[in-house]
Amino acid sequence: MINQEVYIGTQGWNYADWFGPFYPPKTPKSDLLTLYSKIFNSVEVDSTFYAIPSENTLKGWNDKTPDDFIFSLKLLSEITHKNRLRDCHSLLREYVGRVSLLGTKLGCILIQLPPDLSPGEHPALKKFLEILPEGYHFAVEFRDSGWLTEAVVETLERVNVAFALTDSRWLPRAKLPEIVDYQRIDFSYIRWLGVRELTDFGRIQINRREEFLLWLSIFQKLQMRNQRIYAYFNNHFQGHSPGSCNEFKTLLGLKVVSPETLNPQLSLF
Repeated sequence: MINQEVYIGTQGWNYADWFGPFYPPKTPKSDLLTLYSKIFNSVEVDSTFYAIPSENTLKGWNDKTPDDFIFSLKLLSEITHKNRLRDCHSLLREYVGRVSLLGTKLGCILIQLPPDLSPGEHPALKKFLEILPEGYHFAVEFRDSGWLTEAVVETLERVNVAFALTDSRWLPRAKLPEIVDYQRIDFSYIRWLGVRELTDFGRIQINRREEFLLWLSIFQKLQMRNQRIYAYFNNHFQGHSPGSCNEFKTLLGLKVVSPETLNPQLSLF
């Protein structure tokens, strides 16, 4: 049983294939976030990777979700991919200043690095980490396995930034427990990405029982440290991220809210 704060959900909440298997078929798009937030307590937002959200957008997210709901946001790609972490102090300040309007609903900001940002860019990363504002949770997702070293984890740890634990082709799954052992900050960030060949997001298509058991052991380690955990499923992991999320929540012993309890005509699977 997981006892500490676990914010677990999906990467995004608006997918056409979810209508029917997850959302009632005729649900207005304006109601999707409200319905989603009755089932899961957190979501990872991708749109903030492409543009700084407007004040009205943030107000809408706030108004449509309960007080204890958490948004984790991708950092602006202009910072990570265009500027490659350089010369972006003012842009970072503008971004964080805007998303801070979420108040206590702002969870973690994900710094997703491009695949061609190699460990040779470690000095740029280190300088960027030094300008991150205090009082926020940040996590870095590396897409080059060369970053998977104890030294890199320690660099992040010194500024209380998480090494994102990502189930993906970039990081060997068997190495992830080592990062857990290295990292000693008070929160973790987890992403389940999967394979890009899947195109139908309305049903579970891949059996991930073996992977889930590995992740269960990782969560148990994190539990012993009384950490806050942010964790998000992509549709590509199994084909239907709401189903993945509830399957794993069941393994964790967390309460699962089924859409059937909100609408008897729905079935999650």
